[in-house]
Amino acid sequence: MNVLRVSCDCPGCNAVYVAFTLVSFHAHPDDEVLLTGGTLARAAAEGHRVVLVVATNGEAGLAASGLRADGGLGGRRVAELERSAAALGCARLVLLGYRDSGWQDSARPGGFSTVAVSEAAGQLARVLTQERADALTTYDPAGGYGHPDHVQVHRVGAAAAKLVGTPLVLEATLDRALIQRAVRVVQAIPYVLPEVRASAFDEAYSEFVTHRVDVRAHIDAKRAAMAAHASQATADTSQRTLALLLRLPGPIFRQVLGREWFVEPGRAPGDRLDDIFASLR
Repeated sequence: MNVLRVSCDCPGCNAVYVAFTLVSFHAHPDDEVLLTGGTLARAAAEGHRVVLVVATNGEAGLAASGLRADGGLGGRRVAELERSAAALGCARLVLLGYRDSGWQDSARPGGFSTVAVSEAAGQLARVLTQERADALTTYDPAGGYGHPDHVQVHRVGAAAAKLVGTPLVLEATLDRALIQRAVRVVQAIPYVLPEVRASAFDEAYSEFVTHRVDVRAHIDAKRAAMAAHASQATADTSQRTLALLLRLPGPIFRQVLGREWFVEPGRAPGDRLDDIFASLR
């Protein structure tokens, strides 16, 4: 474990602060902020080392046609990712360089989702070893909503952590029951989101979570990181989730996005922890 213990200098205070190294693994630029941005910002603000690893440049992502015309979407998204990482306080950003597999209409062969798990896990394992990582965030087994690159993040992250013996793995997710309750409320309002049904989330995200992390004190950093991904707030024919969230008034944004959820494999359901490093302490 790469643990730095720093004693408090306050007169008469014997407190010892423990700093950990957290590696957060994601599929595409902007994924880092939607599920984990507040947690990363909180960890960095508390003095922990935060390293962001992203598998692809996101070149197959949805965006307005004008942003895709010259084939430069991937480069633009990397620049946005760099600004997001800075806003969150990340100490290091690592790009693994795999192709974006795309999703539905943008799906393409030869993407990250098709890479041998052992090969990609070896790349991630090198970062974990370099950083002597104490903790790794990945995604839940469903990849959240089923994106093939997100499912691959779960598989690759689990394999890499096992390969090098990373002490703590946390699967970033959402509380499925909470989402379904919210969708049922929306369903009752005519014409708002007519195609959305609670049943669509029966297999998405996680049935139970072990951590509910309060990130409201770091909501400004999370919002700034989201705003950095400007290309993902635009599209030709549909409203993008990122754009809708960024239009929320400050107090509502804080309420909706002020908590983040994780599953720690092997930890029994119980009181939801606010400290992602609880098992290490």
